[in-house]
Parts: sequence; structure tokens; C-alpha cells
Amino acid sequence: MAKATRRGILAVVVAIVLLASGLGLGVAVGDALGIRTEPSEQMTPVEPAVAPVDAAVPPPVFTSIDAPTTPRFEVAVDALEGAVDAASETVGTAALTVVVSGTGSARDDSYVLTGTPDALRVEAAAEAGGARGIYDLAAQIRSGRSVDEHLGQTVTSALPFRMVDLGAVGVEADPAQWESGTDYSHVSRAFEQVYLEEAPYIDEAALADAYDDWELFLARSLENGYNAVAWPGFVEYATFDDVDGGPIYSGGDPHVARALALRDAFGPFWDRAAELGVKVFLRTDMPTLTPAMNDWFVDRLGSLDTEDPRLWQTYAEGLDELYAAEPGLSGILIRIGEGGDIYKEPGWDYYSAIAVRTPEAVRTMLDAYTGQAEASGREVVFRTWSVGIGGVGDMHTDADSYHAVLDGIDSPALIVSTKYTLGDFYSWLPLNDTLETGDQRRIVEFQSKREFESLGAFPNDLGAEFQWAMQTLLAANPNIEGVWTWTQDGGPWRAGPMILYLKAGFWQLSELNTQLAAAIARDPSVDVGAVTVDWAREFFSDDPATVAAIAEAMTRSHAAIEDGLYLGPFAEVRAFALGLEPPPQMWLFEWDILTGDSATLDVLYTIIGEDRVDETIAQGRAAVADVERMRELVEGTDAATWRDPEMREAFTGALAYELETLQLLSAYREMFLRQAQWHDTLSPDVYAQWQSARDAYGALAAEHLELYEGDVAHPAWNLTAAQLGVDRADRDLAMAWLARILLLLAAAWVVIGMLAARTRLVAKPGAAAARASWIASTRPWRARESTLGMLQLDRWLVFGVPAALLVATRAVQTSFLSWSHLVIVFAAWAIFVLVVRLVVGRRSPWPVIAAVGGVVVLRCIVTLFALSFSGPGGYWFAFWTDPVLRVAYITVAFALFVWVFVAAGWALAAQLGVRRAWGAVLAAVGAALLIPAVVIGALGLEGALTIWNDELGLLPWGLARILGITTYLEIPDETAWYAAGFGAVLAIVGVLLALPRRGARTAAS
Repeated sequence: MAKATRRGILAVVVAIVLLASGLGLGVAVGDALGIRTEPSEQMTPVEPAVAPVDAAVPPPVFTSIDAPTTPRFEVAVDALEGAVDAASETVGTAALTVVVSGTGSARDDSYVLTGTPDALRVEAAAEAGGARGIYDLAAQIRSGRSVDEHLGQTVTSALPFRMVDLGAVGVEADPAQWESGTDYSHVSRAFEQVYLEEAPYIDEAALADAYDDWELFLARSLENGYNAVAWPGFVEYATFDDVDGGPIYSGGDPHVARALALRDAFGPFWDRAAELGVKVFLRTDMPTLTPAMNDWFVDRLGSLDTEDPRLWQTYAEGLDELYAAEPGLSGILIRIGEGGDIYKEPGWDYYSAIAVRTPEAVRTMLDAYTGQAEASGREVVFRTWSVGIGGVGDMHTDADSYHAVLDGIDSPALIVSTKYTLGDFYSWLPLNDTLETGDQRRIVEFQSKREFESLGAFPNDLGAEFQWAMQTLLAANPNIEGVWTWTQDGGPWRAGPMILYLKAGFWQLSELNTQLAAAIARDPSVDVGAVTVDWAREFFSDDPATVAAIAEAMTRSHAAIEDGLYLGPFAEVRAFALGLEPPPQMWLFEWDILTGDSATLDVLYTIIGEDRVDETIAQGRAAVADVERMRELVEGTDAATWRDPEMREAFTGALAYELETLQLLSAYREMFLRQAQWHDTLSPDVYAQWQSARDAYGALAAEHLELYEGDVAHPAWNLTAAQLGVDRADRDLAMAWLARILLLLAAAWVVIGMLAARTRLVAKPGAAAARASWIASTRPWRARESTLGMLQLDRWLVFGVPAALLVATRAVQTSFLSWSHLVIVFAAWAIFVLVVRLVVGRRSPWPVIAAVGGVVVLRCIVTLFALSFSGPGGYWFAFWTDPVLRVAYITVAFALFVWVFVAAGWALAAQLGVRRAWGAVLAAVGAALLIPAVVIGALGLEGALTIWNDELGLLPWGLARILGITTYLEIPDETAWYAAGFGAVLAIVGVLLALPRRGARTAAS
């Protein structure tokens, strides 16, 4: 009795320890998830308004243009003459004289317009100002304004630095590359037709076509008011022959010959920009490498240590070589926060790594680059974009982190570039207050073709927001000297509409934002409504009524985006999870993936709150109403007043596409919010609302795919993840009922086991098995006695009932949709049981089977109880959104999971002894971990997680396609192999412990 009491007390102590451990794990999981919100201060731009629309003023014909005969002025004069030629009519003649005194700095583009309306005179202190005066006259003509508008005025640009990306220069407009809509690569594939794999590495005919693209792009950018370009690449153009300890590449390495060929090919591009007054900055991730470079660094430095000055000095020396060969280059633009294969050009072995993760690494890097820039008369643009990676992960959004990284780096050659939003280019985000601080020169990043807001396929006038942001920032920080406008880049290039700047698709829509950003940079107080009117006149019509209708439609465009593509009550707060700050548009991944994962959608609902569900649904409908009004305005214009019928068709087509898409999204938001609301309330009325919304979404989804699949101008959205979510949700109620039935059966099994010893029930078929299962699971030291005398049927039931219940529970838990989850779970259990059986040998296996099986039944009961309310969807809803239930569940589930192995060891101890019993358990656990881990490692952890997540829908489906689950969650690729190694150690230790002592074997023989 005393021995039994001691065992009972020990069992209670073990149970308390396991429950405490489970409680600690539950709290740790909650901390790791880190789901919380805090208030977010929204931008407060003025409401968009339509500027007065007057009749277009016909320009005069310039019979005489007297300007300096330089390439810079030749292109400007071409722009002026082209604007006159494109005008629908002209009135009278005029002469233009441009006088440049040469007394101003190269950056000064101010000028004075004097003379008379028919004899205009541009007076400037520098070439930049003289050319700017001509471009402004051309812009006035294109927008139907009088050429003497600024007569007698000094025109000055507030911010001298105005940069654009490379647009679509060198990008092939091949619809076949866009048709699938599943290429989420961020690589532009610019100049793909120019590159050859072998010497001479350059296709001259394709290069000539790309140069024509470049000429057009430069001319357009200058017309819009820009004077710098970010050009992708750096290490591709450098030979690294003269670096300290070099050369990096061995003799005959094709990287050297290719670099020289690329410089010969693109040097004229850069020189042409320089002679037109446009700076070219090489845009690169750091570090960017080739396999040979990586090996050279490792051999020389011991590792790719980004805090080692010698690493960065090598890159600086590579720049010395490149600048000496290519004087048209003005500097380098560096990003450290993104990289990897998603940016890797197909067929090339140049790649980037996210390896600059500490403030010291950033400072060491910038010391090297700024020192090189000062010595060479160049500049370094450093982007604060850091996307949550490492110790500099919040440098982009946290002023304290910004100061920790950059304080004290005061090189005059350094320019720090930062997005104007507190995060990526989303609406609803606060202004990025890190731009209000710092002693460095600063520029502000804007995006015209917003990657998260239809990639330019929907009208989206951002003028009011851009202007409010710039005015606020300039009032706070006098060090801001310019902007960087992304005309084309950002996000996946070929998983959206085929819109290529200046060459394909309805690029004119996002051109408005490109013009707005430049106009605001030149004059922060500019009438942005007038800029929209000018844009409408330039591209669509001279008719005041038509221009006014388009301008009015555009005043509604951004509100439609904000309400239609975002969930207001969620977007208006700052959310945090997994140590990161998820964006305000979590239900849409990248631009076109409608997510269906439980983690995102359930957390969205919880943050929105049940009391604001109706409001959120109403916002989606308001967005639809806005677009309906926009379409009425544009379609109501007189078709005869449009300059080009194709432009009218493009505009109405874009609005029809937006309307249909927002109707689809409106139905989807209602569907998933009602689904989560049902899990939250278990209301039959809410379930009926969910069913209605699901049916509406299904009909609209089918219509959407039918209308737009294969349409590269208006591509169908990727509804795969959403449909997977619908498929799972459809099964929730059925799974809940199955869970209830299984729960009753499992509970009956346990109750029979508990009562069988004290009633005549023990004589009934199967009762002895239930009794053995109960006793062995709760008092495993009695497992052997509980199985004595069992009939064959009882033995099969002791094994079969837990096994069948485990299979059924896991199948219900995954809605019968995840074969990979079931295979892994059952394989691990099968391996565990097999190893234990082998160790038991000729001894009876039934005691340990009864103990393990009994605990499995108890563990299944816990899971089935959680599933019985509203199925797997409700199970995960509670896990993601209810900290108390999550901790309670993990506490009990973890304790029972570990008790399985404690019970197994305790049951085996009576037969094998304590040492061998625990050796058997360790060996079985190790093998059960080792073998699946090896299989997963061989398949690849990212691939295995992708398959598993696709079936269970826990994390965003798009995560694997775009960023990678392991990359985003910072899970090492070797994790599966680490697990396999740990399993191998457990298995070896277990085998050694399970072996009988030599003396025992001799005695037995």
C-alpha cells in the first residue's frame, strides 16, 4: 500500500510538472505570436477637389527658337516642338530666346520668363534652368494652358533632387509572360533580350532597341521634371581586378569578360543621361555576390562578415574601377533589407543576401562607401528599408533605431532615402516620422503604380496624400532635398496587369502620380487638383466638360481604393504579430492573392471586433458605389470629345474591371467576417448570413474568372487561397458534428473503463480492454496487471480503439484535407510503436500498448472537445484570438502528450527495469523524430512547409510563393536536419540505455 501511495504521489507530482510546463509553453507561444494593436495616427490630407476647368488655350507656332546648341537643349526643344505639333489647334506665332549666364550651380534649375507673349525669353543662371524653362513651356502647351502663364515670374524648384526608377526600359512587352499570372518574381528582366549567355554577351540589335527605350524614357522623365535615375546593378559591371588581395576572379573567368562587355554596352546609356543633365545611380542590394565572390571573401576573411571593413573596402575598390571607366555614373543606391532569389535574374549567378543585420554592419558599410564617394566626387544613396530583419529591422519605422544606426555619419556624400509611409506603400499608414529627424541629406520615396493597390490597373489619384506628406515633412526637416518616384517598380512584375511605363497597357493612369510627385517636389503648395486637370487634358481630351468629368471621377478614386482594398477598422490601427508589424491590408497578399488562412482572417475579425463587422461590410459596399459613380461620369462623356477612342475604351475598361473586382472583394469580406463571427458567437443566424455571403462570393468568383482569366490588361485575381479557405469552411459544421460523435464514443470508452472494475460491466465484450486502457493510462505502473487475462478481442480493442480514434481525430482536425499532416503524424506514431515493440521482444507488448493507447484516447478527447463547437475553423479561431483558451488548451494538450511517453516508460519498467524502459522510450521517440525529419530535410523544409500550410491554411498561401515561409519567419533552412540530428542522438542514447547489461545477458544464457 505504501509503495502504491508513493507511486500515486509521484504521478501527481509528474502531472503537476507537466501541466506547469504546458502552461509555460502556452504563455511562450502567446508571447511569440505577440498579437497586439496600438492606435495609429492617420494622415489627414484635404479632401480632393476638382480644380476649375477652363477652355484649352491653343499654343502659338514657334517660328524661332534661339537656345544654346547642346544635347540638353536639343531634347528640350524637341519636347516643346512636339507639344505644339500634338495640339489640336494653334493660334499665332511666337519666338523663344533662351539665355544662360553660366553663373549658377549645376543643380540650379530656376529661371525667369520675360519678354512678351509672342517674344518669350527664358533667362537662367545655369543650363538646368534654361532647359527647365523650355520643358515648362512644353508642359503648359500639353495641358492647354497659356505659354505666357509665368511671364514676369521667377520659377524655382523647391527640391533639387528628383529621381525616378528605370521604368520599363529594356523590358519586353510579351503577353505570354503575363498570361499565367503566377510569376511573383520581383525581377524586371530588363535587357533580357540584350544579354547573351556566351561571348560577346551582348545582342547589338536588341541593345539598339533598348537604347531607343532609354531615349524615350529620359525625354519623358525630363519633361515631368526629374533629373536622376536609379539603374539596377553594380557587381555585374565590375571586374574587381584591382582590389586589395585580388583579383577576385581567376584568369579566364567569364564574369570579367561579361562585365567589360556590359560596360561597353551600357556606358553610352549613362553618358547620354549625363549630357542631358540626368544623374545615374547604380541601384543594388548589399551584399550582392557571385559564388566566386563569396568563396573569395570566405577564403580571405573567414566568413561573409558584414562588420568587417575589409569586406566593404573591396566593394569600394570595385567602384573606384567602375567610376574611372564610366564617368557618366553619379553614385550608388544601396538597399540592405530585401534580397535573395526573388530578385535574381534568370540564368545569372549574381545574387544578394540579407546579411547586413546590425547597426555596426551598416555603419561599417557606409563608412567605406561614403569615403569612396567623397574621394571620387560621387554620392551614396542609402535606403532605410529594412523590413524587420535583424538589429536594424525597424530602422525604417522607428526614429530611435534610425538614430542608433545613422547618428554621427555626416558625410556630405550621403543621401538617406525613406518611404513616406510608416511601412510599405499602403494606404491608411501613418506618415513616416523617421523622415522628420536625422542630420543627413534626405529624400522621400513615392510609388506611382502602387503594388498593393492593383498595380496601376485602377484609377488612384494620390495627389492630396502626397502633398500633405511633403508639406508636413518639409516643415519638420530642412534636410529633405528631393524625392524618388517609382514609375514602374515595386512588387511582382508579371503577376499583375501588363502595364509597362511608356510602352504597354494603360500606363497613363499611374503617370498622374508620377507627375504629381514631381510637381509637389518643385512646388509643395501646387494645386494638385489642377495637376490632375492638366493630366486629363494631356492624355484624354481638350473638352472642358470631359476633362471635368474625368477630374471628378479621380477625386473619388483613392477613397474607393481605401474602402475597397482595405478593412477600415483594422487598417486604422497598428497591428503587431510574430515580432513584426503586418501591413494594413492583410487579407490581400501582394496585390492579387485573396488570402484564406485562418491566422490572418481570424485575427482581422478580432481586431475589427464584432460590433464593427457591419460597418466594415458597409465600407466595401461604399467603395463599389464610388466606382459606380466614377464609371457613370466617364461613360457619360461625349465620345467625340476624346482625343483617342482607345484611351476612352481603356479608361472605361479599367473602371469596369475595378467595379467587378470590388464587388467580388465586398462579397468576400462579408463572407469571411461572418464565418469568424459564427465561430465567435455560434449564432445560427450568423451562420445563415455566412452561407448567403459564401454563395454570393462563389457566383462572383466564377464570373470574375470567366471574364478576366487570360486578360493581361485586366488579369483575374488569384483566388486559389480563398477557395481553399471556402473548402475548409464548408466542412466546419460537418466536422463539428463528427467531433461530437467521436467525443461521445471516446468518453463512453473512458467511462466504461472507469466503471468496469466495480460493476458487472467488466464481463461485457470489450469492457476489459477499456478497463486496461484506463488503468494503464492513469496508473501506468499497473499496466501489466491490468492486461492480464485479456481475451483476443480485448487485445485488438486495446490497440484498435486508440489507433482508430487517433486517425479519426486527426482527419477531422484537418477536415479530411491534409494528407501530408496525416502521413507525418501517423508515420511518427507507427515508428514509435514499432521501436517499442522491437525492444519489448518476446515479452508481452500489451501493457505498454494499453498505457500509450489510453493516453492517446485522453489526448484525442481534449482535441475533439475543442473541435466540437464549430469544427476546425473554430479550433483555430480560438487558438489565434483567445489567449486564455489557447493557454488552457496548450497546457492540457502538452501535458498529455508528454504523459504518453512517461506512461510508456512506466509501463515498460515492470518488464525491463527503469533504465531499459526509459532507453526504449528515448529510442522510440528519437526514431520517430529522426525519420520524418530526414524525409522533410531531403524534400526541403520550405517545400514541405508549403504543402502542409496549403492543406491546413494556417498562414498566408502567398507567403510561400513570394517571400518564403522560412525566410519570413526566419526559420533556418537546416532546421529539419537539426531535428534529425537531435532525434539521432536520442535514438542512440536510448539504444545504449535499452541494451541489457552484460552480466544480465550472461546470467540469462
